[in-house]
Amino acid sequence: MTLTLVTGGTGHLGRDIVDRLVRDGRRVRVLARSPGLRSDVEWATGDLATGAGLREALHDVDTVINAATYSPIARRGGIRPIDFFRSPSAVDVEGTERLLSLSGAAEVRHFLHVSIVGLDEATLPYARVKLAGERLVRASALSWSLVRAMPFYYLLDRLLSGLGWLPVWPMPTTLFNPVDTSDVADHVVTCAFDGQRGERADIGGPEDLDLVTLARQYQDARRLHRKILPVGLSEAKARGMGFVVSRGVRGRLTWADWLQHHDLATRSAA
Repeated sequence: MTLTLVTGGTGHLGRDIVDRLVRDGRRVRVLARSPGLRSDVEWATGDLATGAGLREALHDVDTVINAATYSPIARRGGIRPIDFFRSPSAVDVEGTERLLSLSGAAEVRHFLHVSIVGLDEATLPYARVKLAGERLVRASALSWSLVRAMPFYYLLDRLLSGLGWLPVWPMPTTLFNPVDTSDVADHVVTCAFDGQRGERADIGGPEDLDLVTLARQYQDARRLHRKILPVGLSEAKARGMGFVVSRGVRGRLTWADWLQHHDLATRSAA
């Protein structure tokens, strides 16, 4: 049985990818700084940012799914002034370059890289870092695939929760179609094993909604009452901030259904 290495396998998307691979009966190895608890995968101790353990992790690997990334905004659930000036590149650029090189030495047959829709016009430093990582993959001599996804629901939830203390929420009126990680994982796994290569279809959520509507649905689900102030943005400004609509594959789970599910899960945990 062939072996698939997943980087970023302990993150939100990575966990869903690993679940799909295991469900499909595939042999999976997860690269992580420390081994996890699940026993249905192999664990390789290593760090993409430093290169520690990568050579050993790639031993006997046929397919690499690179879902690792480092976004300070996603980790903290909010934007700070520093995010408009710089973003760390150790994982997304240097780590990707190192992983590509060692994958070539290990004779990996397929390298699938997960990225973000709309990077070509986005202006935030994190977007530029992600785009630099993409370019390394495109220039590689490996047999590669690239899957771009829209921002995830869990990140939108985290960002909106950080606005809870504000009495007024300024929200752009531009259209957006964020997506759930479960739908992205299904698409990524399909692309990893369907025999096709190169740039694959983007994936986004099933609905094109403006951010005002997304915020209202969030407030309804979380039983919040805040005034929403619609803010108009030029198309160029919106695209520069990453507010775009994916025209590729569509996920199935809507934002409203995701909010309901996660509200029920939170209550059950409590």
